[in-house]
Amino acid sequence: MDYLWLTLLGLAAGASGGLLGIGGSTVMIPGMVMLLGPQQQHLYQAAAMIVNFFVVGPAVLRHVQARATLRPMTRWMVPSAVAGAVLGVVLSEQPVFRGPGQGWLQLGFAAFLLYVVVYNAARLSSGKRLPPMTEADAAKCSRAAVVFLVGLPAGLFGGLLGVGGGLVAVPAQQIALRVPLTNAIANSASTILWSSVVGALVKNARLHEHGFGIAQSLLLAALLAPTAIVGSYYTADKVHKWPVNVIRLAFVALMLYCAYRLAAAGVSLIRP
Repeated sequence: MDYLWLTLLGLAAGASGGLLGIGGSTVMIPGMVMLLGPQQQHLYQAAAMIVNFFVVGPAVLRHVQARATLRPMTRWMVPSAVAGAVLGVVLSEQPVFRGPGQGWLQLGFAAFLLYVVVYNAARLSSGKRLPPMTEADAAKCSRAAVVFLVGLPAGLFGGLLGVGGGLVAVPAQQIALRVPLTNAIANSASTILWSSVVGALVKNARLHEHGFGIAQSLLLAALLAPTAIVGSYYTADKVHKWPVNVIRLAFVALMLYCAYRLAAAGVSLIRP
């Protein structure tokens, strides 16, 4: 029965990841915590980082077809996010995050999700939309801002929490670079595609330090990935067809729910 639920979890993760440009870990990690218990956070992160590549791959194809990806930005976001992902994984392996300390990772994840909820709820209530951005406009953006305000933080948080990094990359582009939501989602997907690969390799290589084997991570990933691909490919196309407010509302609802579940799981570990 757990295997069946994991395949359905993969479908939900792929659908949300393709639609929102956030990989799929925001659904997969809370889902695995609920299904399998909170004591295996590092295993869940290792598996989710593998699946993120398969969630984002179909979405990237869709975004490229829609000409939504701003390449002058992604050529700087990708390498900086990869470097940040490696640093984030190394930080997640520190003693404070081992054993019951895994709860601190879950609480940190929840706190960041609440920030994202507040920002997007404010955007939703304001009704304001950023002006369209072309590749020529994107080329005028500060490279330092792209690297240090978007790429590096996205990779860092992604590696630390086991997520793709879109939770940082999407709102950071909107706030720091004034990138419209659909372009921010497309840029984020292209960035996650590469940072997730490097992050997954580093995380899985150190998984034995937490008492787990790579085979366990690969099994979880194998159950989640096939349906995640299907969900991602379908919903990534809707980014360019559905109203922006519908996408933002879905984003806010999903983040709020995940923040609640992760906070509850984190507290249960730290204060059993």
